[in-house]
Amino acid sequence: MAETVSQTLSEELFALLQQERFVTLGTIDHESGAPSLSSLSWTFAPTPQLIRFAVDNRSRILANIAKEPQVVLHLIGAGSSYAINGRATIKTERMENVPLKLAMVEVAIEAVRDVMFYGSRISVEPQYEKTYDKNAASKLDNQVMTALKNAT
Repeated sequence: MAETVSQTLSEELFALLQQERFVTLGTIDHESGAPSLSSLSWTFAPTPQLIRFAVDNRSRILANIAKEPQVVLHLIGAGSSYAINGRATIKTERMENVPLKLAMVEVAIEAVRDVMFYGSRISVEPQYEKTYDKNAASKLDNQVMTALKNAT
């Protein structure tokens, strides 16, 4: 498939990021300078130009972003695979109204590229399940997603 480049999320990608969703995050390791890859689920797009996510405030991701704010989010959905490049900032090191010590990161989108290989499409999107107490997971997910949505 030909690479499609945009500076914002399409309506379809924006809709996918209105709820918790599995994505991967690429950063540059602050110590080695090597690429680093992490999996995320607490993601939310408040606008087609911004994506927010939550991570443990002791996460190596934060040190990586502090040193090099250029990141790439990888999203599989809408029948394809997308690389979303942008500049990350640590919006808060401790999210309010969330029982865990989570930081909120905001990514200002610079480019959205369809990176699926030629002649193919995604037929089944990635799925995951929480492996701890389902009620506790649901409560925490609601608290985190509400905080991501209501941040100013």
